[in-house]
Order: sequence, then structure tokens, then C-alpha cells
Amino acid sequence: MSRKHSFTKIGSELLFQFFAGRYERASVMITSNLEFTEWTSIFGDEKMTSVLLDRLTHMAHILLLNGESYRFRQSMKQREASDQ
Repeated sequence: MSRKHSFTKIGSELLFQFFAGRYERASVMITSNLEFTEWTSIFGDEKMTSVLLDRLTHMAHILLLNGESYRFRQSMKQREASDQ
């Protein structure tokens, strides 16, 4: 079962401040299995999420990868090895 964790209001604001400080100064790489439309459930505030996504996606390279998870594949290999 997948469980989504959300930030507190202060946590969301601190994360935004972190990204705002790095904006156009340094690279940031973020990975997520959530689509952008689902990020509001993490940050809890539509406006904060919208502003954060606007900042993160400006001049960004967005790679959408569909396929089997590396961690899932490794987990299955370990499970098979332990069953033998």
C-alpha cells in the first residue's frame, strides 16, 4: 500500500525557500513517482505547489521515465535468491 506523506506548512515554506535560493544559481535534480497534479497532496496548498512547480520547471529538463522500477527489480532478485 502506498502512503503519501505531506509537509507541514512550515516545512513547505522552508523547502520553497531552499529552492528559491538555488533558483538559477545551481542545478537541482528531483525524482518523484507522482505526477505534478498530485504534488498538492504533498505540499497541502495549491498556491504554494503552483509557485514551487513554476520555479522548478522554469528552464528545466523534465524526463518522464516509464518502466520497471530498479528498486523493485532488485528486491525481486533478492527475494528469489533467498527462496532458493
